[in-house]
Amino acid sequence: MEQRISVVTLGVKDLARSRRFYVEGLGWKPAFENKEIVFFQAGGMVFAIFLRDELAADFLANSKEFGRPAMALGYNVRSQGDVDPLIARAAAAGATILKPARKASWGGYSGYFADPDGFPWEVAWNPAWLLAPDGSVTFR
Repeated sequence: MEQRISVVTLGVKDLARSRRFYVEGLGWKPAFENKEIVFFQAGGMVFAIFLRDELAADFLANSKEFGRPAMALGYNVRSQGDVDPLIARAAAAGATILKPARKASWGGYSGYFADPDGFPWEVAWNPAWLLAPDGSVTFR
């Protein structure tokens, strides 16, 4: 198996609300959508929001027992000054601020917000990582 991730899919309770957050709030553009799922091209991978019950059914889980594992999605920015405005934009779109941006122990600057379904996103500037024009990240 190659070391990569092709798709990240979040199970959401209200697809219209989540679509509004990502499209109108954050400015993302859907690549495909229907009444159950919305796909976004995200650099070299695909990000999807899928109705929670449909996602659970897709991998044969009971949606009532379908838990959320401890995890966070990450969005790296090109400069430290890009972190706070992006977190503010997410908050204006309905996100909950989990941790205001601050200097990080690893030498960068980051903060966290949660989308309307509670999925945490870290917005980070890491001076030790190279962010390519297409948004892909490389360790230096």
